[in-house]
Amino acid sequence: MLKTDVVIIGAGASGLMCAIEAGKRGRRVLVLDSANKAGKKILMSGGGRCNFTNYSIEAENFISQNPHFCKSALSRYTQWDFLALVDQYQIPFHERNHGQLFCNDSAKDILNMLLAECEKAHVTIRLNCKIQSINKGLAPNSEEEQFQLHTDKESIQCQSIVVATGGLSIPKMGATTFGYKLAEQFGIPVFPICAALVPFTLQPEDKEKYSPLSGIAVPCVVSNERQSFKENVLFTHRGLSGPAILQISSYWRPGETVNINLLPDLDVVSELQKKRSDKVKMQLKNILTEWLPKRLVDALIDQKLLAVSIQDLSNKQINEIAYTVEHWEIKPNGTEGYRTAEVTLGGVDCSAISSKTMESNTVRGLYFVGEVLDVTGWLGGYNFQWAWSSGWCVGQYV
Repeated sequence: MLKTDVVIIGAGASGLMCAIEAGKRGRRVLVLDSANKAGKKILMSGGGRCNFTNYSIEAENFISQNPHFCKSALSRYTQWDFLALVDQYQIPFHERNHGQLFCNDSAKDILNMLLAECEKAHVTIRLNCKIQSINKGLAPNSEEEQFQLHTDKESIQCQSIVVATGGLSIPKMGATTFGYKLAEQFGIPVFPICAALVPFTLQPEDKEKYSPLSGIAVPCVVSNERQSFKENVLFTHRGLSGPAILQISSYWRPGETVNINLLPDLDVVSELQKKRSDKVKMQLKNILTEWLPKRLVDALIDQKLLAVSIQDLSNKQINEIAYTVEHWEIKPNGTEGYRTAEVTLGGVDCSAISSKTMESNTVRGLYFVGEVLDVTGWLGGYNFQWAWSSGWCVGQYV
């Protein structure tokens, strides 16, 4: 039987960060992963350029049943701490909208940095390794309880286990329910999970009407009763995507309606009334297509109305037109699910976990980090920062 100090289950962002920190403390660290490569989701993230953090990180950028839980970790290992590591490796990066930070070249730069740090900290990583069972009990010839892991390759004994298995998003990357089942095995509550940061699918009649608009992207404000985001909406063959839709999807519940303002920076009523008072001789269609793509205008507004001159529109008609484009209501049929979701909403109940150490309150030596916990970040580097912060914290204690 192999004996080690710490076993980390999952060679993703949070698992590697935890391994680095624990290894720096002289702990014997073994990282296990069923995949054939470490950090697969890091490599594919951000279109291959890894949106690795954000200049502005606040607790308000995260969703959890325990909204204060993330504050401790985020304050102790910040975006500036991770940026210092990135600078140390001279990885070139750039800022996009809303403080999002991406590699200039490739997400491989971030993964190679983490693997180099693991090597310096003498961390052992075993891939293509499937865990068959985990138990805790008295070790032979010892009065101290230890964990026993049985894999398809060997048996392992350790003092601490870190569950860094992530969520269910992008199953082709090897996502499984292992982390949630392990929590339940040890009596730790798990909140229901669902796909988040995910495109919407449309009702059959809406899909037929709007799928021809595939490829059109429009800056919008998308909102429901709980949240609002101003970003692009992208029409697809299956429904609606783009940053604004992905963001609101984390706050959407089945059966709810989403409100979309297609012209958030324009007072449509005032603009139409002004053109009418200026005696502009244009059809409504020609005016609206100055502001919105022609195909979208054709899909939203009745063709007969589009052919009417702005001079002939009544105040009532102008108000109705403005309402249509400023309060376009859509009731999604659902989401595209874990196949295209960026993260998983829900997970291990944070109230059962120490916010300082990420250790279970009831099972000594059992830790949870990253996405497997009920902490879900917004789109824009927040989930990676949660992985770095939570992983760093656990690494100080395991």
